[in-house]
Amino acid sequence: IPGATYRIGAMFANQEMPEDSPFRVAWWYRIEFDLPAGNPDDRIRLHLDGVNYRANVWLNGQRVATADEIAGAYRIYALDVTAAAHSGHANALALEVFAPQAKDLAISFVDWNPTPPDKNMGLWQGVWLSGSGPVAIRHPHVISHLDRWAISTASGSAGAAHLTVGADLKNGSDSPASGTLDATIKSPIEDPIKESTGEIHIRQSVLLQPHEEKHVIFTPESFPALNITHPRVWWPYQMGSPELYDLKLEFTIAPDVAHAKAPPRLSDSQYVSFGISQITSELTPEGHRLFRVNGRRLLVRGAAWTPDILQRRSTSRLGWMSPGRLEAEFSYVRGMNLNTIRLEGKMDEDYFFDLADRMGILVLPGWCCCDAWQNGAKWDDDTRRIAAASLTDQLRRLRNHPSVLAWLNGSDEAPPPDIERMYLDIEKQLDWPKPILSAASARTTPLSGASGVKMAGPYDTVPPVYWYTDKNNGGAFGFSTEISQGPAIPQIESLRRFLPAASLWPINDDWDYHAGGGQFKNINRFTHALEQRYGASANLEDYVWKAQAAAYDGERAMFEAYARNKYRSTGVIHWMLSGAWPSLIWNLYDYYLRPHAGYFGTKKACEPLHIQYSYDDQSIVVVSDAAKPVTGLRVKAAVYNLDLTEKFRREAPVDVPADAALRAFTLPKLEGLSTTYFLRLRLENAKGEILSRNFYWLSTVPDRLDWPHTTYFYTPLESPADLRALNSLPPATVRATASFFSAEFGRNGTGIAHVRLENTGKTLAFLLRLKVTCGKSGEEILPVLWDDNYFELFPGETRELHASYHLQDCTTTKPEVEVTAWNVNRKP
Repeated sequence: IPGATYRIGAMFANQEMPEDSPFRVAWWYRIEFDLPAGNPDDRIRLHLDGVNYRANVWLNGQRVATADEIAGAYRIYALDVTAAAHSGHANALALEVFAPQAKDLAISFVDWNPTPPDKNMGLWQGVWLSGSGPVAIRHPHVISHLDRWAISTASGSAGAAHLTVGADLKNGSDSPASGTLDATIKSPIEDPIKESTGEIHIRQSVLLQPHEEKHVIFTPESFPALNITHPRVWWPYQMGSPELYDLKLEFTIAPDVAHAKAPPRLSDSQYVSFGISQITSELTPEGHRLFRVNGRRLLVRGAAWTPDILQRRSTSRLGWMSPGRLEAEFSYVRGMNLNTIRLEGKMDEDYFFDLADRMGILVLPGWCCCDAWQNGAKWDDDTRRIAAASLTDQLRRLRNHPSVLAWLNGSDEAPPPDIERMYLDIEKQLDWPKPILSAASARTTPLSGASGVKMAGPYDTVPPVYWYTDKNNGGAFGFSTEISQGPAIPQIESLRRFLPAASLWPINDDWDYHAGGGQFKNINRFTHALEQRYGASANLEDYVWKAQAAAYDGERAMFEAYARNKYRSTGVIHWMLSGAWPSLIWNLYDYYLRPHAGYFGTKKACEPLHIQYSYDDQSIVVVSDAAKPVTGLRVKAAVYNLDLTEKFRREAPVDVPADAALRAFTLPKLEGLSTTYFLRLRLENAKGEILSRNFYWLSTVPDRLDWPHTTYFYTPLESPADLRALNSLPPATVRATASFFSAEFGRNGTGIAHVRLENTGKTLAFLLRLKVTCGKSGEEILPVLWDDNYFELFPGETRELHASYHLQDCTTTKPEVEVTAWNVNRKP
């Protein structure tokens, strides 16, 4: 309800659906609407895009589908309701929806957050009507094949693309239907130099018997126009431009012999967007899954998505779900320099995939773990039917999207052989064009062979050195489909929004309620390790700052380790990207779209041209994602004691090969270091311009891991590094000046903050955090995109940064920039 507020935690007090639960009975949805008058032979279809879990459907008092037919959260229905509809009159639609049961293939959140007490029952996707003549076009799709893959992102493509266009035609009438199916392909970008910008028109005649459904295809062998030279190839945003094409299909019914003078009649038309690309995968000699996009190797760097716990759509205008939230979250993905979003059983709305296509972000979808989807050996015939239909519907929906990287037939476990055979047959029948993996874990099946990926943890706190030294589990080798630092403590402003004031400190059961389930029911392991390394927390603010330091350091180390080892490491998916509700675990920005330090540690690590430190061998490494060599660079490294006394400095020229990681040099063993010390790195071009910068806080006391006691979720510390001296950093003074201007474009215009910072004191300003607020001491403006954040500033040093935000989020007063840090402007 607009303007209403809720304490969301109160909605989940009882997860067991007691006998008196209102969700044990069916819920009704009812609407009245008018239908325009049409031709006598028109067909009317009722579309149900997402019903959880079963439903009886009535139109004008006539039951048009039963709960045996409408069953499955991931089914997509197009019901012919012509006989029950009242064209030109008022109509009433009613749906009786039943909640999923324990063994149903429904929507679950596993251990990420509490299960909603209604089990997400109801309509979670659209309900809509469509009309056509006797023949309807369904499931249009385009499959592309590149005979010579693109190498240069500058030119966009090389060689030719060969397209296959297809669709299902359904004759809903009692009479034969003869006509033509016309296909028109056009690039939405006009460029007279490119041949591909001209429209492609192709046509074929089709005869359909009464009530016949026929799959019709246009092949490049039969229609030479579908062989496109120099196509606009779709690329992930970091590799090139995410180019898209439009396809329009029209079916025109020819007049019968008795009405030869009657004009042809358009029966139906469909539009679809698609991209010309080719994604393949292979196993490396070490057995790791490697993906290629248009022939180029791809180091997958991503995170796992979850929708809102109450399935509120991202484009809703109700409450906090303001327009543009999904765009903001995708902008955060790009802001962190990630390239992939994984979906574990969360097949979001169509707009999600459309946006991924347009923004060049890859999506890795597949079924869920740890619920009925993983128990295929126990399915009855009805569940098998629902599973097969669910896969069919989802693959038909996804196969046009160039952003889809692959499909996972299982998550933690591969399906049993008979279910996998069923899945593979469906995927072959639908001409699924992307790679197929049996599981998101290290599984080998007789039908698919080795998955080539791993799911070996960790999911809880480990020190940075873990990612470099682990050789058996989540360390930087192979393709890890879900790993993380575990707890992700929000900034203090967010904690104050979802925790009662009396429960803010010390950590208590209210905190635990916003952790996860099972092994992740609290954040005790994280807190213990944090205070071992950084010292005991004096209060809430002190705890949050220590948690931010650990998050930045840990997320950066994970992504940097995988980048350094490419392509011995081929992919890493952070568990997770977002939170379904206010959460203390597994996210890179919080429920309120507030990026915490882990966001910026990820952003730093995934820079397309990046300088970094190796925790295992102390090497200084430059990582480049560029398709061509990057030459004429200079690496600079300096080591400082806690008091900023310089202990070491070195420079070296480097030329980095294409898409590679290059060790520039190794730091020597240094004497006389303070227990906690600093490493500063710079990567410059020939003009002395800084292309990448990095800053580490390190210890002469190494983290030692208790390897024999490794579990699936973490490796405990045997003894920690000693970073406690950071607590003794003297207060720093930083002067900030900010100017604001607007760019009137986009949804409601964009505000830009330009900030200049100067360290006017004599001590290091550590972990500087900037935020744009609506007025002095006002609320932080969110979402926001910063160049950089949580960084250091040496005495006498200046830096300039920018932030962008929506102008609509601060209309009543002038924005301000607030500066805090580990040792700047800290408040209790």
